[in-house]
Amino acid sequence: MQPEEWHYNPIGSVHGGMIAGLADSALGCAVHTKLPAGVGYTSLDLHIKFTRAANLDSGLLRCRADVVTIGRRTATAEATVHDDHGRVVAHAIATCLLFT
Repeated sequence: MQPEEWHYNPIGSVHGGMIAGLADSALGCAVHTKLPAGVGYTSLDLHIKFTRAANLDSGLLRCRADVVTIGRRTATAEATVHDDHGRVVAHAIATCLLFT
């Protein structure tokens, strides 16, 4: 995600919801890669911790997510959002409900 001014909150940094959306998408995609055909998923929860403000100077924000556990009914994944300078902007954990 390339931060733009329209992503800003009133205090002049990227709104946390934008970063949470990036993390949630990556977390869901990570879980999706582990599912057999015909199995769907939806987010049950998302926990995110913001470690630094992101702004135009942060450059491109990248998120990497990995599955931690996957069972019959739920899966968990974790993600880290980094800025263009390699600094951690946020880290997140999600649980997904699996269904057919």
